[in-house]
Amino acid sequence: MTDWLTGPLTYRVTHRTVYSYSSPVTDAYSVTTLLPRNTALQTVIERGVETDPGADEYEQRDDVFGNHVVQLGLHQAHDRFEVTGRSLVTVDPGSFADASPAWEDAAEANRLARGADLFEIGSFLALTPSVQAVNSGPYLDTIFAPDFAPRRPVAEVARAVCSRIFQSFAFDPTATDVSTPLDGVVADHRGVCQDFAHLAIAVFRRRGLAARYVSGYIETDPPPGEPKSIGADASHAWCSLHVPGFGWLDLDPTNDQVPTTRHVTVAWGRDYRDVTPVRGVVIGPAADQSLEVSVDVQRVGG
Repeated sequence: MTDWLTGPLTYRVTHRTVYSYSSPVTDAYSVTTLLPRNTALQTVIERGVETDPGADEYEQRDDVFGNHVVQLGLHQAHDRFEVTGRSLVTVDPGSFADASPAWEDAAEANRLARGADLFEIGSFLALTPSVQAVNSGPYLDTIFAPDFAPRRPVAEVARAVCSRIFQSFAFDPTATDVSTPLDGVVADHRGVCQDFAHLAIAVFRRRGLAARYVSGYIETDPPPGEPKSIGADASHAWCSLHVPGFGWLDLDPTNDQVPTTRHVTVAWGRDYRDVTPVRGVVIGPAADQSLEVSVDVQRVGG
């Protein structure tokens, strides 16, 4: 598993979502999770959400996980609605010692957690629908069994699980969508970052380990000799495992990496449904809808 360990890097991130309608609608309500959060290794310098047309309602709040959520209301006839999240973020390198407790001890500590400890991890122990392998659970237990060797340090186990996902599952953006169940991903051994994050979380939670879904962005590199294309980046997802006594260990199974300075964290939750970038409803005459999303992650310092 590759770790990126460099100096601090600063990124300007633009995430644009455009809804277009075949005939005007009268009202639109949206909830966005586009504003990066401060973490131990990440400092947000600027962040904000803009809309075109301008929103009639704009309310920012923090959800139960501490993510920054913006609720929007547009109460005027429109056939196009553009929502743009803009941020400037500095990410510092981090490291995580492999001298962590055995995975069995971590699971037992989770089982016995009470008070503040349970409040921190409780939501990330249950198998929610997005990470529930209804039919393929026993299969997952079998193929990942070698990674859970007795008394193996839990940080080492976590890296091994993500490496196995990277080696055994193919990245295929045509194979799944946001509604594809985890059983389908396991059956086809194909998916995207969201699927692989859910898969790792399912494996960890089935063993009594607390794991959360992390949404954000990753800096991508253009082909050699070619300039970086504006808007060619994409939202990214990875997972984070709680290690009792140490904290949260981020893991990117899609790239077989421990994220450091090329990942920008936006939000975390139990699964994708908790941190969907933009979701909402429209009111008005029946109309066809098209969606266009573009993301740009531009390094501006470091």
